Amino acid sequence: MIAAEAPGLTPAALPFLRELGDLKRVRSAAASGSIAERLFAAGWAALVRGDDPAEVTMRVTAAALVSARLGDLDLAAMNALGIGDQAIAVLERAFDEIADQVAPSLHARLRAALPLGRPALGDTPAFVGKLARQPRAGVTCPGQPRIMLQPPENHAEHCLMVAVYGVLASAWHGADPVPVFLAGMAHHFHNADMPDSGYSGEMLLGDALDTAIAHARAASMVELAPDLARVIGDALAPIGGDETPEARAFHVADVLDRVLEIEQHTRAARLTMQVVLGDYGLVHDGPVKAFHDRILLDAGLM
Repeated sequence: MIAAEAPGLTPAALPFLRELGDLKRVRSAAASGSIAERLFAAGWAALVRGDDPAEVTMRVTAAALVSARLGDLDLAAMNALGIGDQAIAVLERAFDEIADQVAPSLHARLRAALPLGRPALGDTPAFVGKLARQPRAGVTCPGQPRIMLQPPENHAEHCLMVAVYGVLASAWHGADPVPVFLAGMAHHFHNADMPDSGYSGEMLLGDALDTAIAHARAASMVELAPDLARVIGDALAPIGGDETPEARAFHVADVLDRVLEIEQHTRAARLTMQVVLGDYGLVHDGPVKAFHDRILLDAGLM
């Protein structure tokens, strides 16, 4: 069992968790879907190929951590661009930038996974594609109209981020990161076949809710080989409560992702040009910076 590491979750952790959450919104021309969606698919492809769940946990988490800074410049992309031997050093520099956000007990395992890169995409169970196509409900409350925030995340993205956050949170609760990761990846199996109507819909289903979830979850579980299904079932078993370290780490990840996803819409609404032009230097230093500034002044944008 990994020892818990102080200080655990504090407000200081939120900026990097927000940065990781934006993997739901980072895309590139090489493939469809966000980085989070594709890491979800890659993780499941590796698991159903028979890869060691511990290795899959560290490869996917390490890839997510460095993608927070590098975007889709992963190992395969850098090799295709001719960077070759320097690619691993780039990944290590990206990891070093964020290493202080990761518990020391996880450093060695995550760093060792960097040269392996993201797991290769491959054949996946049908539930993977369904979860990528299934939007999350947004903000719902019984008796109230739904608050729609566009674009919506999908269930694959949510599950991936809960899995990654769960690995980080495992050190705060003395939990084994592997079952926490697997629980994150699988906890919305039921939404592969069950449209997400949110809290409102769950309350209207009443006593039928548990039956619907169990039926839909079973449909996803039968797509897995029996041995893998048992491992996933064991990972999911404790998360109905918060009695075990693994359950607590999972719930840290789940509730933070649910709330931070909505918060990013409110943060975007508060964004100002002072932040964009001043703090972030959108029009950055260069040989024509002075002329660019004059254009913005003339246009009333600065």
